[in-house]
Amino acid sequence: MERQDKGLAWMLRYENIAWYEDGAVSILDRRIYPVEINKVICRSHQEVAEAIRDMVTQSAGPYTAAAMGMALAAYECKGRSEEEQLAYLQDAAYTISHARPTTTWRMQKITEACIAEAKQALAAGKSDVSEVIKDFAIEQNNERYAGIGTVGRYMAGLFPEHGAVMTYCFAETIVGMMLKEAKIQGKDIRLFCPETRPYFQGARLTASVANDMGFDVTVITDGMPAFVMKNEGIDVFTTAADVICCDGHVVNKVGTYNTAIAAKYHGVPYYVSGTPDKGHPTVDTVKIEMRDPDFVLQAMGTLTANQDVKGYYPAFDITPPELVSGVVTDQGVLAPDKLSEYRFAKDQFLV
Repeated sequence: MERQDKGLAWMLRYENIAWYEDGAVSILDRRIYPVEINKVICRSHQEVAEAIRDMVTQSAGPYTAAAMGMALAAYECKGRSEEEQLAYLQDAAYTISHARPTTTWRMQKITEACIAEAKQALAAGKSDVSEVIKDFAIEQNNERYAGIGTVGRYMAGLFPEHGAVMTYCFAETIVGMMLKEAKIQGKDIRLFCPETRPYFQGARLTASVANDMGFDVTVITDGMPAFVMKNEGIDVFTTAADVICCDGHVVNKVGTYNTAIAAKYHGVPYYVSGTPDKGHPTVDTVKIEMRDPDFVLQAMGTLTANQDVKGYYPAFDITPPELVSGVVTDQGVLAPDKLSEYRFAKDQFLV
């Protein structure tokens, strides 16, 4: 099997996202990368769910962690009867997939697929299906990366020969793939990354990936996008999404909505990458995760506000379809009101 993560930045390689080995899952701690390079070691599937909930891994990282967490769950119940193992895996799947509410539907697709693989292996007489699930997770990652490579090719095709692109938060694999394709297509682009408080994914993760891959990248604060669009000649604004509703609404890291409004005002097209979510036919099916409000009163562990004031922390916001120029999928660029034209393959999952 040819690894689809070849040529991408270090943190986008499978082993450096989440990896099951010998009864434990190691997860790169993205809360502190690249200032520190540390991996959190999870020795139970509950600890994997906790790591996802605590933002040890973010963007699409939890999807890899979920599958590797299911491999760990299989290790925990190995040797039991087939019925007991499947019941244990069902419980683990619920724990892992519900670690964060907004992305539960996507997480369930992953954990359900892992259970299906385990069921086949158990029926064939295996008593320990942990490695079966791990191998399946790697195959799924490879398939997903290949599909996102196609998305990256379409996205890079929207970039000018020489220009400036603004991102928001950390779009995981699509960042690496679109930059890889931009090089192949000979596109000379500068990247502008809002820092994305309070976890600073744009500053620490997106900017690191772009820098690792040899691109000119500039970090800006979250309040600067409109000024930068006007004064630095931004040609394209692009993000991935945590949910793309079939009615065209985009759910992504809080602050995306603000930046999309600024892009619309300045005539900058906003392209979101990903696939429509069959589990979210309309925006009212989405539950926005509200996180600890005190976390916005600090920056990387340092208090930035009076302890007696209140914080407010929705993890995501919702951008309406009228602010979205197009949804870049592995089947091409679709208008947000034409997502019904997307043709889903059986059990397809791309983020």
